[in-house]
Amino acid sequence: MAGRLEGWKVGRWAVVGLLLSNIPSFQLSAQVGHDPAQSPYRDIVRGAGPVFFVGYLGGDRGLAGAGPSNATSFGARYEMPLGRPTLLQFTAAYLKGDRFIMNPAVDSTDPYRRTGPADTDILLTEIALQLRLTGGKTWHGLTPYIGTGVGMAFDLRAPGDTTASGYQFGRKLTFGGNAGVRWYAARKLTVQLDARAVMWRLRYPTSFHSTAPDGSRVVPIDVPLTDWTMHPWVSLGIGWIF
Repeated sequence: MAGRLEGWKVGRWAVVGLLLSNIPSFQLSAQVGHDPAQSPYRDIVRGAGPVFFVGYLGGDRGLAGAGPSNATSFGARYEMPLGRPTLLQFTAAYLKGDRFIMNPAVDSTDPYRRTGPADTDILLTEIALQLRLTGGKTWHGLTPYIGTGVGMAFDLRAPGDTTASGYQFGRKLTFGGNAGVRWYAARKLTVQLDARAVMWRLRYPTSFHSTAPDGSRVVPIDVPLTDWTMHPWVSLGIGWIF
């Protein structure tokens, strides 16, 4: 009787083992997550490398209407990973834009009160941190990101002070934030669509508070001679990871 009972137990476990061995493999894999070959996530290759881009910078010319804008941009960034989700970026860009020339000594209705636009070129440099929103992986080859940075803008070519107003763009500290998406077209080749908001502060000469013959001023007397302006900046770039 005991031998028969032991034999029944052995037979029962043999049947259970046979049934388990015939469960389709895809059902078992479904219990533990995505099949790695079918997962929408892929590890990002770690490494530093350059990004070359072209873009356009627009935005506010300031209260006096004398600030630079309407700029085509060409530039490069060098990106270095800081951990899996974070990148450190160094940017240098050439902005080919324009600005208007103000003459505070003439009436507000005079056609020479505001002339231009005249060509103006700016060098913009920036150091920034970028955070990948998908961490160290891509999703269907895409990686959205956000970031923030600080930099300097330098006046490379200006129309000159033709009205003796004393105004010049000069050198500016810049602040900005950005968001965008990076597409890994190949394992080490990326295409980036980037949207940034860059801010700098214009400083006007005291002549912009002076009274013209008709009683007008370029900047109202009760308004400060400093003016923060915001500049949307969009660009498309191609990068390589070494």
